[in-house]
Amino acid sequence: MKLTLYQVDAFADKVFSGNPAAVCPLESWLDDNILQAIAAENNLAETAFFIKTANGYHIRWFTPVTEVALCGHATLASAYVLFNLLGVKSRSINFQSLSGVLSVTRRDEQLTLNFPAQPAKPCQMPQWLAKAFSTSPDIHAVECLKAEDYILVFDTEQTIIDAAPDMRELMHNDLRGVIITAASNNYDFVCRFFAPNCGIDEDPVTGSAYTQLSPYWSKQLSKKAMSARQLSTRGGDVFVEDKSERVMISGKAALYMQGEIML
Repeated sequence: MKLTLYQVDAFADKVFSGNPAAVCPLESWLDDNILQAIAAENNLAETAFFIKTANGYHIRWFTPVTEVALCGHATLASAYVLFNLLGVKSRSINFQSLSGVLSVTRRDEQLTLNFPAQPAKPCQMPQWLAKAFSTSPDIHAVECLKAEDYILVFDTEQTIIDAAPDMRELMHNDLRGVIITAASNNYDFVCRFFAPNCGIDEDPVTGSAYTQLSPYWSKQLSKKAMSARQLSTRGGDVFVEDKSERVMISGKAALYMQGEIML
């Protein structure tokens, strides 16, 4: 059996930036152990698989070690493949997923995800999380919140740039990952994302993180439309708009590779 595989850099206007995702269109679902094995072999933060349905597409996302309920950059990459390589002519695509119906709309080269908002609530910082950032004793989080991930809010962008958390401590996470964020002079806010217990020490650009960050920063900054930068080594620009129960997450994508899987 041969399967077509694409690798797309999401939230990027050129290759070697943004977040690389593998995209694998299927005629029908393969066994879960095969999907997981393909994702592990790809060894990227996410591999997206989708099949055609009567009302659009059904999409699933796998890290190298597990299936996840929501992924932004691999959904953006999948829409890029459908619009630019598989001949979809419509302006929008609907994906059925574990997180409900997700739509992606194109406007020129810009793709916009319509995702459910996940407002975070203040919480007490777990001991393991405090230890993870104790390598910088002079740095203290202004606020700790939780939704799908833990969110630590810091008071300066430089803190986000300099952060070097202990990955062994982050492995104790009972949620998906840890987001660190701060307001920015050049953007509205910046962030980084760590999820070693999902096989991803640091994710380059995490679309789904903005379903949590957008409600928070919209309230803090009294703005609906905002620009953000994920300060990973590769980095990526993300544009968000808070729509109360939904979040619009926009960016570009670039094709890096097309090949075949031999099963």
